[in-house]
Amino acid sequence: MHISYTEQAERAIRYAAKKAKEMQHPYIGTEHLLLGLRSEYSGVAGQILAQNGVEEKDVLRLMDELIVPPENVFGGRKPEESPRFRYILENSGKEAHRLHTADVGTEHLLLSIIRDVDCVAARILITLNINLQKIFQDIMAAAGIDPREYQDEIQEGQKGAGSMVEQYCTDLTAQAEEGRLDPVLGREEEMYRLMQILSRRTKNNPCLVGEPGVGKTAVVEGLAQRLATGVVPEKMKDKRIYTLDLPGLIAGSKYRGEFEERMKGLISEVRASGNMILFLDEIHTMIGAGGAEGAIDASSILKPSLARGEMQLIGATTITEYRKYIEKDAALERRFQPVTVEEPSKEQCVEILRGLRGKYESHHRVALCDKALEAAVQMSQRYITDRNLPDKAIDVMDEACSRVSLKGYKVPDNLTALGETVKELAAQKEEAVRRGDFAEASLIQKEQEQAEEKLAGVKKRFRKKTASAKPEVTEEDIAEVVSAWTKVPVHKLAESDADRLKKLESVLHKRVVGQEEAVSAVARAVRRGRVGLKDPRRPIGSFLFLGPTGVGKTELSKALAEALFGSEGSMIRVDMSEYMEKHSVAKMIGSPPGYVGHEEGGQLSDQVRTHPYSVVLFDEIEKAHPDVFNILLQVLDDGHITDSQGRKVDFSNTVIIMT
Repeated sequence: MHISYTEQAERAIRYAAKKAKEMQHPYIGTEHLLLGLRSEYSGVAGQILAQNGVEEKDVLRLMDELIVPPENVFGGRKPEESPRFRYILENSGKEAHRLHTADVGTEHLLLSIIRDVDCVAARILITLNINLQKIFQDIMAAAGIDPREYQDEIQEGQKGAGSMVEQYCTDLTAQAEEGRLDPVLGREEEMYRLMQILSRRTKNNPCLVGEPGVGKTAVVEGLAQRLATGVVPEKMKDKRIYTLDLPGLIAGSKYRGEFEERMKGLISEVRASGNMILFLDEIHTMIGAGGAEGAIDASSILKPSLARGEMQLIGATTITEYRKYIEKDAALERRFQPVTVEEPSKEQCVEILRGLRGKYESHHRVALCDKALEAAVQMSQRYITDRNLPDKAIDVMDEACSRVSLKGYKVPDNLTALGETVKELAAQKEEAVRRGDFAEASLIQKEQEQAEEKLAGVKKRFRKKTASAKPEVTEEDIAEVVSAWTKVPVHKLAESDADRLKKLESVLHKRVVGQEEAVSAVARAVRRGRVGLKDPRRPIGSFLFLGPTGVGKTELSKALAEALFGSEGSMIRVDMSEYMEKHSVAKMIGSPPGYVGHEEGGQLSDQVRTHPYSVVLFDEIEKAHPDVFNILLQVLDDGHITDSQGRKVDFSNTVIIMT
């Protein structure tokens, strides 16, 4: 929200920034703002602070005692506003609104500070034995408002109640009521399981577990939408879901015990409300969060409340993180009930895209046809193998819409030319005025006005044209996006492509003379693969080229890579003489956990993951160790291998050649 400040308030904020830089602090905090308010004598806050005995030197002395200077000396960089400082500025706008004034003055900034007793500035005032109640009454008297109306509110603020949830949580149910969430389709089973667990008496904390991009957060958003519309069991009717901002909770907790205090405050508020359900995305981040030396982390603070059923928490995390962090902590694991979120089927995914269609059409100002949605699901499923539906299909659809909307946005040449003319005429007019030739300046002025009028007309027509135009997103646009992402020639079998496949033998013969049988066998297999007659999971073709050295086995592989994929660079050559030892299998798919190089991945698996459309040549296969053949069996039979990091590497778009 935009806040308008009075002159005195602006000066106080500028002084705070200046003071932070002088003191070599890397941030601007509420304590710097307090100095700014005290130094601004013409403002209401400066006078009230002076009357209550707040002196700048005392504030500076306490700042030196309380604030630990940064280890690396802060040099020359502009200090950044701390989250608490921004929060005080935002709240001052609300205070001005409550006191019925348009602009935020110094008194509203001071009122915002004393109403947030957790901030450093308020702590400094309390340490100086300043009566915050007296300051509050002075501000009310200056504003001409009855302090009794505000009395209850300031005491509520000093207890810290009601502020923690507002500060560190977002009301997901309110967002659903305002229609700011995307529609959720096809997740009824998971939502029902969620409601079932939330309705339990104890251990009523579900944890959504699934691969990245399958829609874990969407399930919770779907539940929030149900709560907003009231389509939930009777005992859940009054519940509200809040998203917890854990980084925001940790940020700015400079003092020992401040983070724990915030957590305890948040828990007691949630407990007191009785109808709040907290949602923590990436729940594994709470293990170790805020746990400095000698302090306890967020998960340990939450455990007792979760076990007793005093508060409810929905978590979401990936399978890997769940095993790595949650399962290892048995005490934490037994407080959560895992709910597995599987990847939706293609049919469900098309339904999900149909539900989202309206939002994307209005955002990009394009039209999406059913064929394009189906193509987004099918192509993303077939070619983008390292991500999950529906996330990858939604991303493809979004980018295709963006691409089409930009394609239609071409600025007319005359618009640019007229803009340049107006600039030139303005420069000529200034030159004429500088020379004192006012008659010429007057003529140029008329010309400039005519040009500006013309420019306004062209702009208006252009805006009208772009506003009314609604280009359609087709299957071809989806294919282009997938092609740009994966470097795979996804485009349909165009005439030229079909002709090229018909003439594949002659194309290969240009480089490989003779070898009729080999060339025709390769060409037939490739045609079968491209027309779609092969098993979709297996490689396009797998060949074993036999023959003595120098007859053209490797040359045929290079020719095939160039004919199919456009360049010899699309050939991945694996020299099998490097894989003669038993342990060299690790080079291919990566070292197992605990060994050096485990994080790096394998030579073959990494290359195929980055270039899924290529010819893979295993040169001199007879030299490889028998254990290497076990991996090749998996590639030829199932069309994929799993590398040492547990990632699936897809070979269904490769041609495998062994020599």
